[in-house]
Amino acid sequence: MSNDVTTEKLLTAQAVGAKLSLSKRAIFRMRSAGLICSPVKVGAGAIRWRQSDIEKWIQLGCPDRKEFEARKEVEQC
Repeated sequence: MSNDVTTEKLLTAQAVGAKLSLSKRAIFRMRSAGLICSPVKVGAGAIRWRQSDIEKWIQLGCPDRKEFEARKEVEQC
């Protein structure tokens, strides 16, 4: 019996910033302005971004959050 559990790498704001050549603070500003994909909550006051979401967001040309989520849903159907 095998588990089909996929482990998703989660990135901190600092790691996302390093990937985009931005500061951690810039990533949080982008999040507040809705300019980056949504993070996931991993604990009390802690958030992380899915690596796959960040890579897809970059691939799509860094759209704002609403457009990214809409395009992501269309591709999943």
